[in-house]
Amino acid sequence: MQASRARLFKEYKEVQREKIADPDIQLVCDDSNIFKWTALIKGPSETPYEGGIFQLAFAVPEQYPLQPPQVRFLTKIFHPNVHFKTGEICLDILKNAWSPAWTLQSVCRAIIALMAHPEPDSPLNCDSGNLLRSGDIRGYQSMARMYTRLAAMPKKG
Repeated sequence: MQASRARLFKEYKEVQREKIADPDIQLVCDDSNIFKWTALIKGPSETPYEGGIFQLAFAVPEQYPLQPPQVRFLTKIFHPNVHFKTGEICLDILKNAWSPAWTLQSVCRAIIALMAHPEPDSPLNCDSGNLLRSGDIRGYQSMARMYTRLAAMPKKG
């Protein structure tokens, strides 16, 4: 547990330095628990998520970095690799392709890349996956854009 704490403190310091360097990711550690983090990530440009701000929750295991963090979307998102109700993310680096070289920041980067390049063949959201697999890109994009407007954009007025 000591090693994971030291690693997380190191990442915390790194995040403080990176704040300006990476405007797409705002990673914040819980004040009372170094194993709990949240992130705000910007939807990638030229995707249906553009303009949206999506909140992620990180639960970091005591065996970190030997084991991956559990990450889920707190913001509703229509994406084939994200469970619509729970926010669970289907991403290989969070499962069997994890490496201790990954950091919380690089996990956020990978999630942003997944948002831009969905994998419809391993869907957690079958509706979204089926739209893409059947070639209905327009249907997928309009649903994803609608949920981005409803859940990930600041309300006007």
